[in-house]
Amino acid sequence: MVSQNEFDYTLRWWPDQKPEFLSLTPGGPKVRYLRAGQGPALVLLHSIRTELDLFQRVIPKLIDHFTVYAFDYPGFGWSDIVPGADYREPAMRAHVVHFVERLDLRDVTLAGESMGATLALTAAAALGERVKQVVAFNPYDYFPGVERANLLASLIIKSVRAPVIGPIFAGMESGASLAGILKGGFYDRRRLPSDFLDELVKGGKRPGYTKVARAVYRGLPSYVAARAHYAQIDAPVTLVYGDHDWSRPAEREANLALIKRGKTIALKDASHIASLERPEEFARILIETLSTARSAA
Repeated sequence: MVSQNEFDYTLRWWPDQKPEFLSLTPGGPKVRYLRAGQGPALVLLHSIRTELDLFQRVIPKLIDHFTVYAFDYPGFGWSDIVPGADYREPAMRAHVVHFVERLDLRDVTLAGESMGATLALTAAAALGERVKQVVAFNPYDYFPGVERANLLASLIIKSVRAPVIGPIFAGMESGASLAGILKGGFYDRRRLPSDFLDELVKGGKRPGYTKVARAVYRGLPSYVAARAHYAQIDAPVTLVYGDHDWSRPAEREANLALIKRGKTIALKDASHIASLERPEEFARILIETLSTARSAA
């Protein structure tokens, strides 16, 4: 049964329409998703340890240009938790592909941040002609990933992954520890909304979520291996990197070299979580790339 928890926070910043739930496959997990706006389809893919509300500052700026879709991956946010589910990149990519196919979206802009950026790229390779363009903000596809955020993040992620103490540390998440990790993704740490942090902590208390968290963190190396799919993307790709992102210049250049129709944009005064830190620029880039894609069609 759906409780009000699944809607409360989203309705505060987007009161026009409640999120809905969709089964990705017959008998498969249900995911919570939001549809807003009008125009060509845009699917927004969120980052590690977040949910569709990551885009709360971006979606209102896009609704006159796109029909925006954002969803919580299975196990994340308020989507179904399936015991023993696989959270490595190939399984997560399949969820994105199923979402697009289930809604029969075409000429889609796939855009994501962090883990969502990598999924946008690999899903584009799988979806082929359904995808018009990809805009990937700070792709998460390098070692050791989130452990570069700060010392606290490195210690916690290593502990959660560990074979014996991992389950204990996964169950010890608090608002303070989560804030410490997430703020490592901001150039201006004041840009992390405190109520969004509260929402993430609430979702993290769902039964079974500690096992999800552990599986997600243990599966992060698969996002590095997923770079092998970038060469298969036929659609135009825009790679956007904050000038203070965790990735390094050589890693960014290596990604661009893999992509047939790629370009890069540098985002000034931004780190890894650009959708909350620089929402105006995030939205502007999406709108401008859409205009460019239309002109090239």
